Amino acid sequence: MAEAEFRASDVRIERWARSLTRAGQVIVEDGRLMLLTSDGREIVSAPVSAVRAAKWWFLAADSTIARINGVHYRLTMGQRNRRPGGAAPVRRFLEVLRGGSGRRA
Repeated sequence: MAEAEFRASDVRIERWARSLTRAGQVIVEDGRLMLLTSDGREIVSAPVSAVRAAKWWFLAADSTIARINGVHYRLTMGQRNRRPGGAAPVRRFLEVLRGGSGRRA
């Protein structure tokens, strides 16, 4: 099995004001984005090409909004997802969705 392009756990996933999970997972693998609950059930998935995500100015540094299948989801990826020497999880997530490797030479 190929390694995921992006994987974050303990992600708070909200559909605007409604919390869907406080310890979910965000996985980008094989050209698909998947949002999963804490027990691994799929909330939603879509091809990366159909997903729109942005860092909005009014959000905290560890949050982003992703539009998947016409529905807006707020993803909050805290400090637990940081890797030593790596990019912050939200920035890395956005780079992967835009097709960048997120790695510096």
